[in-house]
Amino acid sequence: MPTVRTFIAIELTAEALRALGQVQEKLRRSPGGQAGRWVRAEGIHLTLKFLGDVPEEKLPEVYQAVEQACQGHQPFEVAFGGLGGFPNLRRPRVIWVGAEEESGQLQSLQRDVEQALERKGFPRERRPFRPHLTLARVRKGASPSEAAALGRSVAQAQVGTLGRMQVKEVSVMRSELTPEGALYSELYKVSLAP
Repeated sequence: MPTVRTFIAIELTAEALRALGQVQEKLRRSPGGQAGRWVRAEGIHLTLKFLGDVPEEKLPEVYQAVEQACQGHQPFEVAFGGLGGFPNLRRPRVIWVGAEEESGQLQSLQRDVEQALERKGFPRERRPFRPHLTLARVRKGASPSEAAALGRSVAQAQVGTLGRMQVKEVSVMRSELTPEGALYSELYKVSLAP
């Protein structure tokens, strides 16, 4: 039975992607930058829910769940800025830029996506939702000292607010893993009610 590696996300504007690409380039050239496997700037997105491998025949149920989750949500603005690492910057595995939305609409939308997909049989994410944009993952072969150097570079970088964008749509995305990194394509899009 064919499957599709699937996730739910907010796609970014070209302007936001340009700003994130500049931050990536600065970090890539910094001490420890070689420890990162840098996400292609055009592939950066704000993930609301990762589903993993979904049987193709279940995709219409995913689309329906996302449509239900988006009902009653109006467009809202999100700001991007600040750098961090998971689980921490002493031993980072993921380097990220934060996503902030003060009214609670982003958290509410994510919660509704989570609940709608849980009703369709997809397990609930156990970790709390921490909105972020992944810039890099530390390479498997990177030494602890290289990873720590990258963490220090991230801690010292002063990026402030990188920009804001209006969130008007939620996308169901396909992720195809290749030796050069993941390739993303949109499967389905739902507009937030104006």
